[in-house]
Amino acid sequence: MSTSSDRSLTPGDIAIIKATVPALEAHGLDITTEMYRRLLADPTIAEMFDPAHQKNGAQPRALAMAVLAYAKNIDNLGVMGSAVERIAQKHVSLEIQPEHYPHVATALLGAIKSVLGDAATPDILNAWGKAYWALADILIGREHQLYDASAHAEGGWTGWRPFIIDRTERNCETATSVYLRPADNKPVIAPKPGQYLGVDLEIPGHGRTRRNYSITSSGHRHGYRITARHIPNGAVSTWLNSDQCPGTPVLLSPPAGDFTLPEKLNGPIAFVAAGIGITPFIPMLDVLSRPENTTPVQIVQVAHSSATAPFARELAEVARNSDGRIRLTTRLTEKDGHPDAVWVAQQIPAEATVYICGPLGFMRDIVNGLPKAGIATNRLRYETFGPDTGVTD
Repeated sequence: MSTSSDRSLTPGDIAIIKATVPALEAHGLDITTEMYRRLLADPTIAEMFDPAHQKNGAQPRALAMAVLAYAKNIDNLGVMGSAVERIAQKHVSLEIQPEHYPHVATALLGAIKSVLGDAATPDILNAWGKAYWALADILIGREHQLYDASAHAEGGWTGWRPFIIDRTERNCETATSVYLRPADNKPVIAPKPGQYLGVDLEIPGHGRTRRNYSITSSGHRHGYRITARHIPNGAVSTWLNSDQCPGTPVLLSPPAGDFTLPEKLNGPIAFVAAGIGITPFIPMLDVLSRPENTTPVQIVQVAHSSATAPFARELAEVARNSDGRIRLTTRLTEKDGHPDAVWVAQQIPAEATVYICGPLGFMRDIVNGLPKAGIATNRLRYETFGPDTGVTD
């Protein structure tokens, strides 16, 4: 592992990293799978991760794509600015600290050596050690800024703050809204519309775990609301959708995430959501529906059925009370599948900024398809739930 005194990437190091791109394309998933096997052997680190993302391979695939992108752009990291910001935001929501980074470095370099064998020469391992710490130092610096901002915000805090699940409310057949109040009854940070919370909780019979949930309440400082989709056989979502959780203590990290409305709105906005992907848009719509706002808004909600469409009644009411400024189009798929990007593009107003959120398959098809259907890429904003696997080809 590189020390702080020898982390500077030289032109030779950069050349070595770029030369490993073919090996990463061929063996990247094997490397990241082995890395997580090593990393998660530590129970204190394992509880930071969603085990479902390990079982279905989403987390290793996401990291493999991120490592490959990093290697390809090692000499032009400016193009990865938005990805670095998303990673930093996710890290602070899970309370990742500088002392966690050496564990990842050891696991990653060990995995590279294990998978590539003799091909992982000392020069390659040295270059990748420097490359890892070059990125880690950027993330640690940005995460320090985010932690500091949360600590000094009105109602702010650092670390994990105790909250109580005050009550729950059935949102639709497949989702429940969970109301969280601070245990000390003191004010909390008013989130930016679209942000999420890190939630540390103990599920009876399953132990401690951490998850991220979009905040579906707006601006008040007395607590938060999250809305959880029930995933069959999912321990956390089953518990949150049951009548067992009210009154239970949980721990929350401060609001995080950069999938938010800009301070100044410029032109129409379209929200395209599938299933529980509607959740980050609920507080955004609360802002946009206020009388002082005049921005035209198009909502496109995709769901399997009217009974499983989260916030369907609230969306209809917002549209009904807007005098036509906010329009709602609902597409019920009835069975598996989702509408194609051509149909979605037909619903989007000219020159609208398009916010997209939903399951990975939906995201991949819509984000890749909308530019082919005439919606410029620079008009797209999107968020994936779970590991950021990179929804574009």
